[in-house]
Amino acid sequence: MERRSFLKISAAAGGSLLIPVFGHAIAADELLNPMARSFKKALADAAMNAATQAGASYCDVRIGRYLNQFLTTRDLNVENIVNTESSGVGVRVIADGAYGFCATNVMTADSVVAAARQAVAIARANAKLQTEPVQLAPVKGVGEVAWATPCKKDWRLVPIKEKAELLIAANKAGLEAGASFMASNLFQVNQQKYFASTDGSYIDQDIHRLWSPLTATAVDQATNRFRTRAGLSSPASMGYEFFDVKAANKIAAAGGVTTLYNGAYDLIEDARAAGRQAREKLTAKSVEPGKYDLVLSPEHLFLTIHESVGHATELDRVLGYEANYAGTSFATLDKWRTKNFKYGSDIVNFVADKTTPGSLGCVGYDDEGVASKRWDLIRNGILVNYQATRDQAHIIGEKESHGCSYADSWSSVQFQRMPNVSLEAGKKKLTPDEMVKDVKKGIYILGRGSYSIDQQRYNFQFGGQLYYEIRNGKITNPIEDVAYQSNTQEFWNACSALCDERDWRMGGSFFDGKGQPSQVSAVSHGSSTTRFNGINVINTARKIG
Repeated sequence: MERRSFLKISAAAGGSLLIPVFGHAIAADELLNPMARSFKKALADAAMNAATQAGASYCDVRIGRYLNQFLTTRDLNVENIVNTESSGVGVRVIADGAYGFCATNVMTADSVVAAARQAVAIARANAKLQTEPVQLAPVKGVGEVAWATPCKKDWRLVPIKEKAELLIAANKAGLEAGASFMASNLFQVNQQKYFASTDGSYIDQDIHRLWSPLTATAVDQATNRFRTRAGLSSPASMGYEFFDVKAANKIAAAGGVTTLYNGAYDLIEDARAAGRQAREKLTAKSVEPGKYDLVLSPEHLFLTIHESVGHATELDRVLGYEANYAGTSFATLDKWRTKNFKYGSDIVNFVADKTTPGSLGCVGYDDEGVASKRWDLIRNGILVNYQATRDQAHIIGEKESHGCSYADSWSSVQFQRMPNVSLEAGKKKLTPDEMVKDVKKGIYILGRGSYSIDQQRYNFQFGGQLYYEIRNGKITNPIEDVAYQSNTQEFWNACSALCDERDWRMGGSFFDGKGQPSQVSAVSHGSSTTRFNGINVINTARKIG
């Protein structure tokens, strides 16, 4: 309801995390007040009728109510609790073959009618500068439908006191295990999104997401050296049952380094492990640079997938539309047209989807009213497709959109955003322990760390949270100062083994930025533990003097 603002939250590592907050602060009980569906339909009809009468050949209307609750803690103290709400209407039209968009936070028929007329005027002005008309892939109207994130426990109904006590308990566990400082946060999001279009769709969606990142910092008082270990949780699209570890089935991560859960996350146990491992990192030996076989856990590999495959196969990036912000892509159309471009080895298969339960990208319909689906991006190592919206589909010969249009607010225009992009598990039965047995000189890496990738999503460097040396088939002592360097094609062609579906799980990014002005989306990436042979590893330690 107001201009975009940013909430700056201190992080234990001495940096800061910028969290976009749309709207104004509200009382916690206001999070539960719903907006009547009949009211939203009436506003949408008023906007579409006005746009059509003004000369639009197409119109869609997005009515959104965006709710956020953020809790931040440090050590045994609660630092901040914020509830925000933002609501309004965005109207997008096509007139004279061009797009126009206008938004309003005044939820009345007169206001949305004025916005629709303004959108048409903007489209006509844009048409004077446009060389080709917009081509929308067809989509069949679905009438009045509803979709909601499956939630067993609505986070909005959980007392803030209970949430704060959970975070403080996690911090306490980390401090007792060896951390000098602990910080933990809880991000909770509810997007109430109503979409209507002149194609005949009225889609009401209720989407929930949450994430609880933490950071443990251990300090050596004698030398003032410090090391950190961030949490290994993955953000999810589900309710507060995310923390109900008693109802979940345990699955042990490779080497027993940490314990994650199928469908739930033990925040306290991860915090305890983080405190202990941050302390252990102070005495870990520094890595010897050289070529290593890398065994990468899903909690680490998701970010490499995100940067080197997810962004690289966004069609707008391939076409150069993102060249001014965050770059283009090496995976150009000429490579795709050959039908034999070796993106990776024969066992590498990447799929895009917005259907996997619990994933951040899971919705019923995208922000153009297209039903969620699943499709191949890379099959048997070959680049076979991209990510396309309704106005891009014809460029790559697709008859319909892939359903990956998204806007982060009612006041933002929707555009192509990454769906879940995941590496399929191996077809042969293989556990992480069995994978490691074949490695003579390697490194096992867990968790998301620092990273760098060039403007074409090609040359890159990635670090992690935890590194363990592999010698003659066994995971041995922890090491430090590790980063691996490669390029996208070389790296994925070095993929030599994939654990099977028993080890497959998803990581994800809660705040993925793209576009100008920048928008933020949430996306998951799945994989099983994966091995890469002969990857260059450097030592990142900085020597002074």
